[in-house]
Amino acid sequence: MDWNIVTLNGSSIVMTFLFDWMSLLFMGFVFIISSLVILYSDDYMFGDLSIVRFILLVLMFVVSMMFLIISPNVVSILLGWDGLGLVSYLLVIYYQNVSSYGAGMLTVLSNRVGDVALLMVIAWMINFGSWSFIYYLEFLSSSFEMGLISFLIVLAAMTSSAQIPFSSWLPAAMAAPTPVSALVHSSTLVTAGVYLLIRFSPSFGYWLNVFLLLISGLTMFMAGLGANFEFDLSSIIALSTLSQLGLMIMTISIGLSNLAFFHLLTHALFKALLFMCAGGVIHSMGDSQDIRFMGGLSVYMPFTSSSLMVSNFALCGMPFLAGFYSKDFILEMFSISYVNMFGFFLLFVSTGLTVCYSFRLFYFVLCGDFNFVPSYSLVEINYNMMVGMVGLLIMSVFGGSTLMWLICPTPSVICLPYYLSFLTLFVVFLGGWLGYEIAGFVFGDKLLSMCFYSFSSFSGSMWFMPFFSTYGVSFGPLGIGYSTTSVFDSGWMELFGGQGLYWILFNLSKVNQWFQYNSLKVFMGFFVMWIVILLFIIVF
Repeated sequence: MDWNIVTLNGSSIVMTFLFDWMSLLFMGFVFIISSLVILYSDDYMFGDLSIVRFILLVLMFVVSMMFLIISPNVVSILLGWDGLGLVSYLLVIYYQNVSSYGAGMLTVLSNRVGDVALLMVIAWMINFGSWSFIYYLEFLSSSFEMGLISFLIVLAAMTSSAQIPFSSWLPAAMAAPTPVSALVHSSTLVTAGVYLLIRFSPSFGYWLNVFLLLISGLTMFMAGLGANFEFDLSSIIALSTLSQLGLMIMTISIGLSNLAFFHLLTHALFKALLFMCAGGVIHSMGDSQDIRFMGGLSVYMPFTSSSLMVSNFALCGMPFLAGFYSKDFILEMFSISYVNMFGFFLLFVSTGLTVCYSFRLFYFVLCGDFNFVPSYSLVEINYNMMVGMVGLLIMSVFGGSTLMWLICPTPSVICLPYYLSFLTLFVVFLGGWLGYEIAGFVFGDKLLSMCFYSFSSFSGSMWFMPFFSTYGVSFGPLGIGYSTTSVFDSGWMELFGGQGLYWILFNLSKVNQWFQYNSLKVFMGFFVMWIVILLFIIVF
């Protein structure tokens, strides 16, 4: 749909909207999830003095996402993209403290890289005569310009979807309130990059797809490994989002963009529910997020525990829940695709790690003894929170099969050898058993992670990526600033500059003052000096 805003001297400013099955379906999901999240946050943020501002920020977030979804025009995509970046910063620093401010700066500066890439795409697309990329994808896919534009789009998507090396902002963004996390991690900010890749995927060349496969596979593996060493409830779920984003981008890289979109929608359902359950648990635990303090919550909070278990199992791809229909489909299509052994290994090992940290979380939080001693009794969550969770719970169970009927109306048969068919089930059960074993490790000096401390610190800190993106970025400029201060402001430049000149003039004025004291010694000294000079002139 073209909307001619203004025509001036033969030049038209036209706003284009794209309403196809993909944009309409995605918009519907964003609206449903955001409405349930706002209903949930009405009780979750109860007593907050700025709740109206919070709700307005969430609505601005959703409007920015709408701009991005329905725009085939790069300029209006940048408008939505910048709106997402700005509002996400405002939401991350909502609890105004130092850690929130640091996380907000990391989030917004990481996403600025994507903004610059999109601005460069806008500059390059002037060569084509229009900014509506949708008209140029097919017949310009082999040109140099489209290859360059595709690479810049991939760079922008990597920053938004937190792929290596931009991964560290996603767990840091957990400083935002939990309803924001439920929205960001399911259907808005992080999925904007994946959606952009799906739209641009026809123009990707062979080497760009190989690059995407490698980066997303490593991100998926890194996030799955890190979540198994993490004890913060929100960080575990954030790393699981990172892992699933890697899975979606891997699927795009082998040419299955519609399947990636299918997983994007199912993931949005159970991930929003997972964050809502985490918010309920954190609320009841007195804002404690350490899973080592939890345990036995299925007795105290049965509804929240049931919802957490359903969303966790959907994340693992357990049969007949929402995640199964997309995840199992992706794994089987990968098995019959032309993919190298390294990518295949990364995908299946990362899937096993997903089940492993999900079962570890399940055993830590819901089973065993309660390890926290609060001064109050644990209570189930409030009415509005429960209504929001029930809506997503129903969709997490039935959403996958419904979407399967909508997106894949023609049944397809995937014929695989028996060992590849059973490989998915084997990986899932192996991961579940490992998660059970990890949850049973004793705490103390003989802890397994303490015996292999270097490996644990490397895996648990996202391969040292937060250190590179915080200390790594700030260490060099701070060191240069210190050197500049010591050399220029309080060092040699100061000695040869202002302070040095001051001391020279000070000492000269002291000498001059000494001359002007009318001392007899000075006069006698000058008299003798002139006599010697005169004799010297007469003799020679």
